[in-house]
Amino acid sequence: MEKARFEKQLQFILEADKEKNILRQTHLSGHGRRENDAEHAWHMALMAYLLKEYANEKIDLAKTMMMALIHDIVEIDAGDTYAYDAKGAKTQKEREEQAAERIFGLLPEEQAAELKGLFEEFESLATPEARFARAMDNFQPLLLNDSNGGSDWREHGVQKSQVVGRHAATSLGSKEIGEYSMRLIDENVEKGNIKEG
Repeated sequence: MEKARFEKQLQFILEADKEKNILRQTHLSGHGRRENDAEHAWHMALMAYLLKEYANEKIDLAKTMMMALIHDIVEIDAGDTYAYDAKGAKTQKEREEQAAERIFGLLPEEQAAELKGLFEEFESLATPEARFARAMDNFQPLLLNDSNGGSDWREHGVQKSQVVGRHAATSLGSKEIGEYSMRLIDENVEKGNIKEG
């Protein structure tokens, strides 16, 4: 075991633990507390495994699951930008790129390059894995919001056009899950959980 390499890996592992402290706006199913980024990432990875048959294209499952697990690690520095926060979205990319440099930079060089590359690939939507991982990223909070009777949407006064816009990329990864998402959105508009508009 190379001591310096092992210490860098441990430093990253402990840094990644901080993701458990980043709270999201979405609440756990059944009106639970707010979920944290690590729970969101774990849930996405599990969903990717269970729902892989609905991917539009053949995917490397391990790669997709790893993308899911690390895609929000940058929020340790950048913070969580709420999906419908237009002001926060303006600086999100820059904040997350700086965070990626620092956090992935803790690792040995080739692992840093590999994980940073997965993060960038996820953001780019350029591969089947990135598109399916993004579909899971969009679908997971939609499911939780629906399970909570739309309370998070109501609390923030979210409009249908915002939710539909967020889910535009879902169909790129899974047409079937994209269609199901649109049905859930329409149902929540009908229930008054999402505002028309």
